Amino acid sequence: MEIGAKLALEDGTIIKGEGFGHETTKLGEIVFSTGMAGYVESLTDPSFKGQVLMSTYPLQGNYGVSESWYQSNKIQVEGYIVRELCREPSMFSSQKTLDEFLNDFKVPGISGVDTRDLTIKIRENGSMNCAISTEDVDDDELIALAKNHPCIEDIDLVPMVSTKKPVVFAEELNKKVAIIDCGVKRNIINGFLKRDIGVVLFPYNSTAKDVLDYDVGGLMVSCGPGNPARLLDTVETIKGLHEKLPIFGICMGQQIVSKSFGVKTYKMKFGHRGANQPVKDLKSGKVFITSQNHGFSVDTESLVERDLELTQINLNDNTPEGFSHKELPIHCVQYHPEAGPGPNDTNYIFDKFNSMIEEY
Repeated sequence: MEIGAKLALEDGTIIKGEGFGHETTKLGEIVFSTGMAGYVESLTDPSFKGQVLMSTYPLQGNYGVSESWYQSNKIQVEGYIVRELCREPSMFSSQKTLDEFLNDFKVPGISGVDTRDLTIKIRENGSMNCAISTEDVDDDELIALAKNHPCIEDIDLVPMVSTKKPVVFAEELNKKVAIIDCGVKRNIINGFLKRDIGVVLFPYNSTAKDVLDYDVGGLMVSCGPGNPARLLDTVETIKGLHEKLPIFGICMGQQIVSKSFGVKTYKMKFGHRGANQPVKDLKSGKVFITSQNHGFSVDTESLVERDLELTQINLNDNTPEGFSHKELPIHCVQYHPEAGPGPNDTNYIFDKFNSMIEEY
């Protein structure tokens, strides 16, 4: 049975469509992602916590859902917006439909939306709060909910997705890295495990002593949702480990590591989300196509004032995509080298970090 759905933006816009998933009302920041595939990975990515995701590719759900594609143990987005929903997927490994997937995790979805028009609105006006509902809620009430919802800069999202205690993966392996979990994806953990490197996953608010109490050869700071400026404890931990371990940061990890050196970060107009972001390496001149998911960025001017070297830039807007410390074994990237499904242009960065550990 078809159910109605509404999407209300804080600017007063009301969009009506067909509902799917769970019958409920949710709030969040509306963002768009340009990937042609990978909706399961995106929906379960902890970096999308607090956000209502819209896919710009028009057809979603056509290959169903498999748990092997999950990037965490549940759907993390607050809601999902699509142009067209496929209710009869065709894929040998599919275990359920996209509709069933959202319903299992009590997440609402809306289809029949002109996602091209809505993407243009977000690009022109910036990301904004919204309310998505598959219930019978008055238009004015939905708009008021969106307007009164806190800005994502002011919400502590990382504590909602981080592990609560240390977790060890592949304890039998001699070589191990520590990961500060700000919202880690399974592909990041697997990126180390397939290289025969064990992982010790730490809560976001672990201390430097907590990390050093384990026999680890390096430290990775993971991706995650929300505002890096709110993670004061994590920044202090990284400061205490600058000269103790090789350090590698991905996405929010880059922002947190940069802040540990006093670098500023800022909220972007609508961020980078998708699988087609061009990144240029400033040393080699090579251009990589990367997968990205972030709404905050490191401030370039602030970065180069420190003992840090800008190594890569985004060719669309020149924002920082990578930096290294001039003396210490510290390297960070803003994109996702572990991306799945692809692109895999930058997967070598895991090997680069492994080399840093061996040489330290």
